[in-house]
Amino acid sequence: MSTSNFQISTAESCTGGRIAAAITARSGASRYFRGGLVAYQNDVKEQQLGVPREMIDTYGVVSSQVAEQMVKGACRLFHSDYALASTGYAEPWEGHEVEIWVAWGSEHDTHSLCLHEDFGRLKNVELATQCVLDEFAKYLMELR
Repeated sequence: MSTSNFQISTAESCTGGRIAAAITARSGASRYFRGGLVAYQNDVKEQQLGVPREMIDTYGVVSSQVAEQMVKGACRLFHSDYALASTGYAEPWEGHEVEIWVAWGSEHDTHSLCLHEDFGRLKNVELATQCVLDEFAKYLMELR
């Protein structure tokens, strides 16, 4: 498959649609962007993206496993070749430190990365958004 003729989608939690917004801010995005879902609550991740409840219970909703499953679920939901996803704590909350997992890839080839630095909620979300876009761009270059 040519990487110049693919479709992408997003599944976001802590970034709240910012990844999709960054993608659609570029002229011509309608040629390759299928759609995005902000799955802020666990039941939405389960029902819409197919994240198994057992996975959330075992690894936590903020985990590489859930982020990568969100990628797979977005690929299925939007019939896209690739997807980008996020889940995490964008600021310290209820005893949790900042932990944001971003993921990218296809239904059969997913990758993820964790961000822990705390620059404040808005900056953390901005950095996570830029990180997953950069990592996805590198991934596409490797496919060439």
